[in-house]
Amino acid sequence: MDLLTQNSKLKKTSQLNGLRVFNFGIPAQSTCLWADKCKAYCYASKGAYIWGNVKPAFEKRLDVTKQDDFPQVMMAEITRRKADVVRIHDSGDFYSREYLHKWFKVMDSMPQVKFYAYSKSLPLFEGVTLPANFTLIKSEGGKRDDLIDAAHDRHARIFKTEAELLAAGYANASENDLIATGSNPKIGLLSH
Repeated sequence: MDLLTQNSKLKKTSQLNGLRVFNFGIPAQSTCLWADKCKAYCYASKGAYIWGNVKPAFEKRLDVTKQDDFPQVMMAEITRRKADVVRIHDSGDFYSREYLHKWFKVMDSMPQVKFYAYSKSLPLFEGVTLPANFTLIKSEGGKRDDLIDAAHDRHARIFKTEAELLAAGYANASENDLIATGSNPKIGLLSH
């Protein structure tokens, strides 16, 4: 089973940036503990994410995250796929501090690889020092939006139209996902 995959957006992102960008996904329904308003428009709870052949793969990946050797297994997969960049959770979210620290072990062991994640699991990040090769994008629409300082924090907001997104000063990451790691900390996405 492949732990790292490429959805259509990340395939396009890879081509646009000349990098090998992969994603790691787990089930959104059981791991997005701080989801709130976002449930109404969650792309990971519909379409291909719930197909009979896709859903079991996400569940198997979740099982792998619970194993003690997850960091070693993930490092081997990143090496095998020759990933330059890994988006953690195109579906799902950090579900415990232990799981978050497993990812930090991977990041610390692979400083040449860039990692990033959109997350609503903001309480897990309180008091934590992020690895230098990790970009956290705090995602609005969760139960703890109070932990997002929109004036200073890198964060993501969903918009209905591109015109609204651009008028609000957000960078449009709807087609090129690496925009989320760029110079503008205000990341805009168009609703699906």
